[in-house]
Amino acid sequence: MKRILVTGGAGFIGSEFVRSGVKKGYSIAVVDNLSYAGDLERLKNIIDKIDFHRRSITDIKTLRIIFDKFKPDIVVHWAAESHVDRSILNASPFIDTNIKGTQVLLDVSKEKCIKKFINISTDEVYGELGYNGHFTETSAINPNSPYSVSKASADMLGRAYFRTYGLPVITVRPSNNYGPWQYPEKLIPVVILKALNNEKIPVYGKGENIREWLYVSDCAEAIFKIINKGIAGEIYNVGSGQEKKNIEVVKKILDLLEKDYSLIEFVKDRPGHDFRYSLNSSKIRNETGWDIKVTFDVGIEKTVKWYIQNLDWVKRKLKFLRKYWKKVYS
Repeated sequence: MKRILVTGGAGFIGSEFVRSGVKKGYSIAVVDNLSYAGDLERLKNIIDKIDFHRRSITDIKTLRIIFDKFKPDIVVHWAAESHVDRSILNASPFIDTNIKGTQVLLDVSKEKCIKKFINISTDEVYGELGYNGHFTETSAINPNSPYSVSKASADMLGRAYFRTYGLPVITVRPSNNYGPWQYPEKLIPVVILKALNNEKIPVYGKGENIREWLYVSDCAEAIFKIINKGIAGEIYNVGSGQEKKNIEVVKKILDLLEKDYSLIEFVKDRPGHDFRYSLNSSKIRNETGWDIKVTFDVGIEKTVKWYIQNLDWVKRKLKFLRKYWKKVYS
């Protein structure tokens, strides 16, 4: 049985990967410091089936102890600060976690002779596209926000450890994820919650920015395919091919909730807002056989239903979120 150590396993995408991994029969340890975006509720039904450690990935001494005890074969590194708007307000946590944390984790993995290190990056490291074309794994990276710069640094660190030390790192660059359990500060949950409350929905610029939307379970499944068939030193784009303008996403949610478009409020665009991301994901499809199972129309309907059914969790998170950011930026 493969033994997988997962960082950020109480986060939105990481917890989906952990839940799926438990179902598949993997032995899993989770390292998560449970910052504002981490939540053990996401793992409540499987917590007795995993080895959970509330620790920071910047703590090298503790990581060594965890590695020695659990003896992982594989590391899947999801842990990251990931909110672009927050990185614009304060880049420091992104530098600490995304760069320093990745370097520490790579060092420990090198010491412990890990067999595969799956380094989760993002499509945002490529920068932006116009209306035409797609990013391939060989496209130059050109990040434009403090968040994407920190992820690009972590991305390059992983590839440097493969080249310099022979650590078997595989780099994965997924497109925008959505689905159940996403923290209520990202676009889709924000729109759902504001629409349910008949509140104005802020949309940057004119909502023309384009993103490629990947349902969270499809992203998790891609990582399992890469664990089994991916090649060390390689980069894999993981995209759905489902591109939508932000305004299209907002209107789709309003339609599902039978709400009027008058709730939309266009606001000043955020600094450095990338226009479009789009991935060519033929490599992972050809080499591993992975493909999406959930189209956007199906996934967004499932997501809206989940939030309606889990409003108590969302309200608790929103209450905590307001207190947390007030404290951080006061």
